[in-house]
Amino acid sequence: MTDVHGTVEPGFESVREVFAEIAANEVRDGGAQLAVHHHGRLVVDLWGGEGVDGDSLLALYSSSKGAMALVAALLVQEGVLDLDREVAAWWPEFAAEGKERITLRQLLAHRAGLIGADGGLSLEEAADDRAIAARLAGQRPYWEPDTGHGYHALVIGALVGEVVLRATGRTAQELFEERVRAPYALDYYLGLPEELEPRFRTALPMQPTPAEQAFLAANPITPDSLRAVAFNVLAEQPFDLVEYGNSRAVRARAPLSGGGVGSARGLSRMYAAIAGELDGRPPLLDPDTLAEVARIHSRGIDLVTGHDNAFGLGFVPLATRYPSLSPAAIGHSGAPGSQAFADPATGLAYSYARRRFGFLSGPGAAENDRLVPAVVEAAAKAE
Repeated sequence: MTDVHGTVEPGFESVREVFAEIAANEVRDGGAQLAVHHHGRLVVDLWGGEGVDGDSLLALYSSSKGAMALVAALLVQEGVLDLDREVAAWWPEFAAEGKERITLRQLLAHRAGLIGADGGLSLEEAADDRAIAARLAGQRPYWEPDTGHGYHALVIGALVGEVVLRATGRTAQELFEERVRAPYALDYYLGLPEELEPRFRTALPMQPTPAEQAFLAANPITPDSLRAVAFNVLAEQPFDLVEYGNSRAVRARAPLSGGGVGSARGLSRMYAAIAGELDGRPPLLDPDTLAEVARIHSRGIDLVTGHDNAFGLGFVPLATRYPSLSPAAIGHSGAPGSQAFADPATGLAYSYARRRFGFLSGPGAAENDRLVPAVVEAAAKAE
């Protein structure tokens, strides 16, 4: 039996039971963390499995897209960014190859068709948002912009980040540090300081079962697919997501598409600052801004993944994934199976983080399908 450590407030014992089952089975050889805030209070703070404790810092990959979306939303809220302005108005080079009419709204909703670069990206380029932006400025879209949506997996952060930089003179990473991470003392970083490296736990590769290996062999990513472009399969040197997350260059530079590093506790606290008051401060996003970024802008079959999904503006509207959440719930998953969100309607903020990649975990590992309802039910009873 795998030991589970940490605390839950009275009323959330059922969440601990579900997490204990998961720690004993799905993640015992890699470890996982779960943190939940309710109306600004940390009510669940758990970890279990080998290799992690509550203070361990993990590569949380696309969780950084949520942090990027938060920075963009704050700038929209303040009138610094206009969602319906063309990207090229801030970034003239972007207008090349028929991209002059793509708006910031379309970009944030994964509708730009600019999912990668011809020939792929090297690991060095993938770790550097400015290098990605320079490559993509002259890149043709892979479909007619705004005629469909597809997950801009490794590049959306660089694209939005370049708009932020051109509009403000500051990087999104700098703005996140100054306006969100430092004021709220978040244990979640877009740019991991060197002195915190001893707390980092390397990402571990997936260990598929024989049946899962057979599925992967029968469903390869073909070189001519949009998925191959978006997930950088066409790079000259093989691109490995585990290597990407374990790269010090990625952790230091924090590419906004996948360079976030932190603990479940830290990421849940970020979303708690969206879900409601935290430490006596009002929510980071006002009701109108929150409604706009949570509103579904893209829905249906994703041209990249082939799956039915939905996007708001940078954030994912997570009631489409977890029916127990309200339509106001927004968040983002990460490649190993991590998931995090804010649900302002219930005051919940949630973060599940794991070290080892799950099998085809995609938009959040299957464990979240059990954990999220357990958290929602416990919170409802605690009201």
